[in-house]
Amino acid sequence: MSDTPPDRLSLDPSSPHFNADLLQRGVGIRFNGNEKTNVEEYSVSEGWIKVAAGKSRDRFGNPMTMKLKGQVEPYYQNAAEAVGESTQASDDGGLDVTDEN
Repeated sequence: MSDTPPDRLSLDPSSPHFNADLLQRGVGIRFNGNEKTNVEEYSVSEGWIKVAAGKSRDRFGNPMTMKLKGQVEPYYQNAAEAVGESTQASDDGGLDVTDEN
């Protein structure tokens, strides 16, 4: 698995840019130098992110989004090896307890 996140990724399962494996690994977004935690979709090459617009929903129950343009820097929050270990550890009883001290 590559250490570079894809050019475009979405949280919406109906999107062609949705990838559950990458989302499980954890993808963080820096937008114009600031950490963003409410990103629904992003595109590095086009330079935009879509963020939830409050708690409002459309008629299908999906969050309403706003497109913001700027510098997008995606990164993986977890190392590739750590994801494989955490999924194996959670298969035994449903709880994923790790000691990070």
